[in-house]
Amino acid sequence: MPKPKAESHERIISAATKEFLTYGFEDASLRRIAANAGITVSGLYKHFPNKEEMFAALVQPMLDDFLQLYRQKEQEENEAIEKIGSAAAFLNDDAVYVMQYIYDHISEFKLLVCCSQGTRYEDYSHKLAEMEEESSLKYIEALRRRGDHVPEFDRKEFHLLVSSNVEAVLQPIRHDFTREEAMHYAQTINTFFSKGWKWLCGME
Repeated sequence: MPKPKAESHERIISAATKEFLTYGFEDASLRRIAANAGITVSGLYKHFPNKEEMFAALVQPMLDDFLQLYRQKEQEENEAIEKIGSAAAFLNDDAVYVMQYIYDHISEFKLLVCCSQGTRYEDYSHKLAEMEEESSLKYIEALRRRGDHVPEFDRKEFHLLVSSNVEAVLQPIRHDFTREEAMHYAQTINTFFSKGWKWLCGME
């Protein structure tokens, strides 16, 4: 886009980020965003058709990148399982890996987790849990195909356990942990949950 429009766009992005982080999506004001960006409200519509698309522009690029990295890591872990079995599922510090990514993109995740009520992203934690549940079930099936013994388990309980694990990773965002606090907590999550997942997979 031409330089003046690009500069206006950058100011809008900055103003919108501050507005949504302060007030949340539902109470965010386009008038305040426009004023803080130094343009008119009608000028906002030259960049975004509505408030939700403005919010989406702040979080969707990060989510696309996160999904790509998630699938890449999922593939790497599946390949490791095929080689060394159930132990592969516990070689990587998943919570630490995810927490590092979260705090590299903390504004976007704060918007997503704490400020997205009223947008299509408001239930994104559930979507993350669904992704993790699907991925975990693939791991378990890979183990069984390989010949490893994984006991049968209640699928409803499994869903709740995965959801709890995902929600645990998101809690530092809700509680404004510093990066240092969050990374220490991520190590705690790994220790706490890995014992349960090992038990579920028949390793303990």
